[in-house]
Amino acid sequence: MSTVPMDYEQAGELKIGQVGIANLRIRSLDPARLADEMAARVRRAPSMFDRAAVVLDFGGLSQVPDAATARELVEALRGAGVLPVALAYGSSDTDRLARDLGLPLLAKFRAQYERDPGAVSAPAPAAPPAAAAPSPEPPPRTTATAVAPGMVHAPLVRSGQQVYADNRDLTVLAGVGAGAEVIADGSVHIYGPLRGRALAGAQGNEQARIFCNEFHAELVAIAGHYKVMEDLPAALRGKPVQVWLQDGQLHIAPQGTQ
Repeated sequence: MSTVPMDYEQAGELKIGQVGIANLRIRSLDPARLADEMAARVRRAPSMFDRAAVVLDFGGLSQVPDAATARELVEALRGAGVLPVALAYGSSDTDRLARDLGLPLLAKFRAQYERDPGAVSAPAPAAPPAAAAPSPEPPPRTTATAVAPGMVHAPLVRSGQQVYADNRDLTVLAGVGAGAEVIADGSVHIYGPLRGRALAGAQGNEQARIFCNEFHAELVAIAGHYKVMEDLPAALRGKPVQVWLQDGQLHIAPQGTQ
């Protein structure tokens, strides 16, 4: 009597990882206007935004939209070239809307907009005296209490790879290739060329910075504020630079500018 061998191999291997997904904070519920804005972003940086996964965050509105309006928005954004894949968690109404739309909820995307009421912010640095400098002076770096040792990644981060430093700084020794991505909740230090994407302050730390020795970035971002390749100063390409956030604006200048 023959027996059929049992197949204990899984048909699919499931792993939970960190992914870089754009968060679209809705401030005005106008599907046509939002679609036009996203279409413009896709045209400016197609390699960055074309068919990009987007999380919709309705936390900037006084109330969550009804399902029909939300579906209209989802379809308008798809027509603009991006793919809404989830809603950012906000309330029980958001939960019901996500179920109506057949989309998942992702909680982490609220972090960069909301602050812990018990947190103590560092005092703002004094404004520097007026000067005819070509770029604004960055404020002095503040030293925060380290909650974890910094993460060091020695090899080159290659195209399609992503390295994430959870709740700490990230140091990359070899460099970041085109199409690769490095993310840190703290600051990002890159001792080689940056040809891909670097995102610091991923959970809303506006004091985080990005440093790299050779600047060719596709995108840089701090606490959700970003610039893509088309917005980056051509004069700084290939140079050692630092990136920081001040008064809600992302600044890029040569390293050592103080």
